[in-house]
Amino acid sequence: MILITGVLLRIRHDRLLLALLLLTLALAVFDPRPAQEYLEWLDAPTLAGLTGLLVLTQAVHLSGLIQRWAQAAVTRLSNVRALAIVLVLVSALLASLLTNDVALFLVVPLTLAIDAIAQVPRARLVIFEALAVNAGSTMSPIGNPQNLLLWQHSGLALPQFVLALLPAGAIMLALLLGLSIAAFPPTPLRLHGAMRQQPLNLPLGVGGMLLLAGMVAALQLHVAIPAALIVLALGAIFFRPVLAGVDWMLLLTFALMFVGLGHLSAAPWVGAHVAAIDWRDPRVLYGGGIVLSQLISNVPAAVLLQHYTDNLPLLAIAVNVGGSGFMVGSLANLIALRLDGSPRIAWKFHAWSIPFLLASALLVGICVLR
Repeated sequence: MILITGVLLRIRHDRLLLALLLLTLALAVFDPRPAQEYLEWLDAPTLAGLTGLLVLTQAVHLSGLIQRWAQAAVTRLSNVRALAIVLVLVSALLASLLTNDVALFLVVPLTLAIDAIAQVPRARLVIFEALAVNAGSTMSPIGNPQNLLLWQHSGLALPQFVLALLPAGAIMLALLLGLSIAAFPPTPLRLHGAMRQQPLNLPLGVGGMLLLAGMVAALQLHVAIPAALIVLALGAIFFRPVLAGVDWMLLLTFALMFVGLGHLSAAPWVGAHVAAIDWRDPRVLYGGGIVLSQLISNVPAAVLLQHYTDNLPLLAIAVNVGGSGFMVGSLANLIALRLDGSPRIAWKFHAWSIPFLLASALLVGICVLR
């Protein structure tokens, strides 16, 4: 009973979670669908992958490895601006090699650990990391779910698809680096007193990193569900404190987003309005993909619009650019803001992300629509 009361209180005070819950319930009442469709919208493989990633990054965090890396970073970097630029570049690189979600699960806990030992603008750093993984993942066909989906359906060879998206990602990253120079002062990093060596559980850290790499491979091989079950079983048997520290409400937020936004994109009135638009016009496809991503997130936007156009590389560019702006534009934004948990971070995010969206949409549009 106490557990249920705690969950209800969390839902009541989490505005995003409450909004998604109300949306899901309203659509279920006014546009009921067969159970099979709800299961498809839930996207169990993706949800299982996120579960495994959350558990394993929590294991790495509890091991002390991230705290040790944070101490090393603080001792090697001279000021806040240098730290911000390094974190932006690392976030973008990891997103292009792994995925934007995995990059955030690695970089945001590192940023939180740095904040614990030095005076840094933590929330702003996390916001820029979220924007960075969207830029970095744009340049890779495996950097995010929409790229993987559209690449597989495009029929293009990997080099062709990468070359088509590379200019957009490069423009977004260059713009973000310039913005980082303006947003972060060259203030020297100041420690919170003497730096104490963090306790280290090396077996937990190394095991967590190895399993994390395995979880990423499982996502690529489409065996995320059995991999997540193995991770949960290992945690329940050997590392129960790890499972206790996982933000399970974050997973509930993702589940409601998948079902609610998936149902919204499939609603008859949405489909009727989408079909009436001339998506063969590149300008319409580019602008529409960005706008639709702001409303239903970029993955559902890509899933919906792929049926109305043959220009899938341009659609991929549009929904990747649309990952900025409103926080619902990309799942990565929600992950970053939830992992940080700072008060009013959503407002702070939009203060940076909306101008970044407008600037990147203009510059990328000039490049790809000429």
